[in-house]
Amino acid sequence: MQQSWKRKFWIISIGQIASLIGSSAVQFALIWWIASETGSAIMMGLSGLVAFLPATLLSPLAGIVADRYHRKYICIFADLFIGVSAAIFSVLLWLFEMPVWTALIILFFRSIGNAFHQPAFQAMIPQFVPAEDLVKIGGWNQLIASGSFLLGPAIGAALYAAFSLPVILLTDLLGAIIASVMLAAVQIAPMQRVTRESQNTRKELKEGIEVFRADKALTLLIVVETLCMIFYMPLSSFYPLMTSDYFNATAWHGSVVEILYAAGMMVAAFLFSSVIKVKQHLLFSYIGMLGVGITSAIGGLLPPDMWAWLIFALACGVMGAFGNVHSIPLIAYMQTTIPAEKMGRAFSLIALAASLSMPVGLLIASPVAETVGVNVWFLLSGVGTVLITATGLFLHQRMQRQ
Repeated sequence: MQQSWKRKFWIISIGQIASLIGSSAVQFALIWWIASETGSAIMMGLSGLVAFLPATLLSPLAGIVADRYHRKYICIFADLFIGVSAAIFSVLLWLFEMPVWTALIILFFRSIGNAFHQPAFQAMIPQFVPAEDLVKIGGWNQLIASGSFLLGPAIGAALYAAFSLPVILLTDLLGAIIASVMLAAVQIAPMQRVTRESQNTRKELKEGIEVFRADKALTLLIVVETLCMIFYMPLSSFYPLMTSDYFNATAWHGSVVEILYAAGMMVAAFLFSSVIKVKQHLLFSYIGMLGVGITSAIGGLLPPDMWAWLIFALACGVMGAFGNVHSIPLIAYMQTTIPAEKMGRAFSLIALAASLSMPVGLLIASPVAETVGVNVWFLLSGVGTVLITATGLFLHQRMQRQ
């Protein structure tokens, strides 16, 4: 019997929930292990750098692969690659006393899998979801991701307190197996393959770039987003240090910050999936980025007291909500305006822009945070994001009036 698109979506979603919870728990445990063992902003910056470096190097190739081959199988292979990598590292940790820096290796391999999974998955959704439902489905996807990230840090903190790191790493393999089995059970017709004569990597990459040349409003937003990411992306590496060093709190406090951030994402995603009707996608995206900048600045202005940590945690929750206000309309806009056969390359170029901003941001942020404190970078990040986004919004409105 032919599967309806809604049934396909929920089968895939069940697998994604298992995979995302496992990955989020493992990511939290790895990062907290590095933070607690080293207490170094530079080490945390390196962890963020190696987690994004493969995306920088492989995003163009990943986009071409997503447009050439069956996106369903790319997602399955990428999930299993991440899970098996975690399992191998688990065995090594069990057999040997591995130094802390070796955690950077597993973060690197996880990033390789994500580099191929992200564009293939995002480009696969419009293959079976009607165009008019993409914003709603985008909200549901972010709701699922946010819910998984909500549970992941809590599960990661509980596992970190109860088990050794090798045991925790195995949850990544379990989640990957469940996600792969559920996706394999869904019928998704492959995109028509490019003929061998036209499989020219340079030509295909240029075709992906042409997507942005043809849409100046989208290009402006992507430029604004990339510049803001230079300030914003390092924050993900500094959250544990804000909790452990600046506020002198515990791993449980760190998990609460992550949980509230995910809860904020979850609330925004639920509203997009059920209540909010978006017409001006790009305008919504600008508003979301402004909110991210304001909440980041608030976090950087707080004193190192526990009552201030509570405000910081709440501000992170609001930041998570604004993050989805930015991303959900942007993804839906791209999924409805970009030709299906070029969508993988378009999403991979977005990932490339984000991944390029991460090392640049870390090269700037790590020595600043090491010298004057991670809280100062939160403030600088917020001010920079607001200024850049406000400039982009002004140019966007001017472009719309022309």
